[in-house]
Amino acid sequence: MRLGIDEKNRVAIERLHRDVAGPFDMTTAARVLRLPPHKIRKLLGYLASRGWLSRVRRGIYTTVPLGASEPSDWREDPWRVAVAVFAPCYIGGWSACEHWELTEQVFRGVVVMTARPIRGSESEVQGTAFRLKHVPEDLHFGTRAVWRDRVKVMVSDPARTLIDILDDPRLGGGIRHVASVVREYLASTHRNESQVVVYGDRLGNRTVFKRLGYIVEALGLDAPKLSDACRGRVSKGLTVLDPSVDAKGRVLKRWGLRVNVELKREEPS
Repeated sequence: MRLGIDEKNRVAIERLHRDVAGPFDMTTAARVLRLPPHKIRKLLGYLASRGWLSRVRRGIYTTVPLGASEPSDWREDPWRVAVAVFAPCYIGGWSACEHWELTEQVFRGVVVMTARPIRGSESEVQGTAFRLKHVPEDLHFGTRAVWRDRVKVMVSDPARTLIDILDDPRLGGGIRHVASVVREYLASTHRNESQVVVYGDRLGNRTVFKRLGYIVEALGLDAPKLSDACRGRVSKGLTVLDPSVDAKGRVLKRWGLRVNVELKREEPS
């Protein structure tokens, strides 16, 4: 429950609600409230302790909706949190698949592609699991802006989403689910084979084309031009189809792949 607040602090809360979109750090709060750093640190901690702010993580806060019945249990929108905590970043992987309706599967957690240095691939903020992938900012292409209330969030577009999960199938829930997304993409209004090829070339990992070409072939998908483009980009060396599982499996020389997961045409999308 919220505890009492005096008029001065009430004005500060109202100003933060009005002038700040999404989670904010102490620098932003100091600018909005025109207070020095030592005072803003004390004020934000005080307001959070009394239920008027929610602490997202150390040094980052968010206002709590005035109508929240249980302020202490209130949680910020995870996509807005991602912008505050991991920017420069974009939402990708299975989270982008869900956004573009390329899957009906519901995943736990949010995939974030971030240019920030990261110590591990997983992080938890306000009870939400984030799956992180470091991507240099010069490779943050193929994204679109979506708005979550007043916060602009970048999300990979459908073609970039496809390339990212082919580059790292773990971000797509494993190669079987990635194959399902490829099938759904080629059957959808999002289909743009030339864009997929351009993005794959720009990313610079030819394993993307090995996996994509094999998936098109294994599932019997009607995409001959895409298949030819992939065949023309197969690099030397051997790559596993799904790096998240045991590397044992048959070798398919024409695709330069060790097929450690079998895909079947009759698998449901």
